Amino acid sequence: METHGTPPPKPTRPPVPADPPPRYGLVISKRLLWVYGGAYPLENIVRVYTFVLRPRRIEAFNRFLKRGGITLAVLVVLMNFTASSSSSYEYGSRDDLDDLLGFVQVCAVLLLVYYFGDMATVVFARSHDVLAIETNGRSTALVTGKRDRLNQLVREIAEAIDKPDAEFHASVGTLAVANYGNYYFGDAVNMYGGSDNTGMVK
Repeated sequence: METHGTPPPKPTRPPVPADPPPRYGLVISKRLLWVYGGAYPLENIVRVYTFVLRPRRIEAFNRFLKRGGITLAVLVVLMNFTASSSSSYEYGSRDDLDDLLGFVQVCAVLLLVYYFGDMATVVFARSHDVLAIETNGRSTALVTGKRDRLNQLVREIAEAIDKPDAEFHASVGTLAVANYGNYYFGDAVNMYGGSDNTGMVK
């Protein structure tokens, strides 16, 4: 006697967990460039280059002079106004005006200290040798290390773009920069009058 039934279910295997993304260093694997956990498809990379990330020291010093000059000018105006108006106030009001002026002076000193500290963090910051990886969007990955090693990585990444089976790992450093606006990025391009005129200064 023949029985018709459903075949027994096949034993199922647990799913193979995917490899976790690399969290440290610079890794190329499966057509992806991993930079400290961030993934960049190799086909989206449009430029790889090295440069020296230099602080904007002159701009920081000029900004300190401008801020400090404005603060001192406002303080001098207030002091002159207080001195010229003190004779028209009664004794109690004059004391209140002196207290207010003292508070303003303390605030001015604190502002000058803050402005000086903000300038000093840029003026005394050191330059960094940097490897930059630009994509066809707005993303740019920056890592640091020894200049010779970074130049070698430029060649290796460029070669990996045309090699489907490229795999490699490199140890690089991250940048401890609080405000990238205080640094020059890449090439400096100066425009001198007229239109459509460019000059490259390195």
